[in-house]
Amino acid sequence: MVLSMLPVIELRGAIPYAMAVYGFSAWSAFFIALIGNIIPALILVPFIGGVGEFFSEKSDLWKRFYPRFLARTRNNHQKKFEMFKEFSLVALVAIPLPLTGVWTASLVAYIFGIPFRKAIPLMFIGVIIAGTIVTLATMGFITLFSLGGAVQI
Repeated sequence: MVLSMLPVIELRGAIPYAMAVYGFSAWSAFFIALIGNIIPALILVPFIGGVGEFFSEKSDLWKRFYPRFLARTRNNHQKKFEMFKEFSLVALVAIPLPLTGVWTASLVAYIFGIPFRKAIPLMFIGVIIAGTIVTLATMGFITLFSLGGAVQI
């Protein structure tokens, strides 16, 4: 669960680790990682703006950097966001690649002003999709490398 809460690793690393190293069943690894992966979103989405403001009050460098970063990010990605709207959160979390996931989606939700009540369910859908992809891929790799052995489901 803790691995799936960490940035970059998230459930993309936690599920294979749980199944290959600890021998968790596919269902156990999936559900534990799913719960662990959504916890950071529950914390980050409502508080990420406040953290940025806090650092702006404490650091002149941050105060200059932070608004520019937000404005530049909005300007660079506004057209893509307008095309996909809030669905972009689902896609961003569902694609199991580095730099995608709940941590990045939480930042995107803040930057584009997606409210908590919309962001969390959309990210949860993405987590379910990513978890399913990673679990099925892990089951395939474990089966392939165990010379035809079965994975517990």
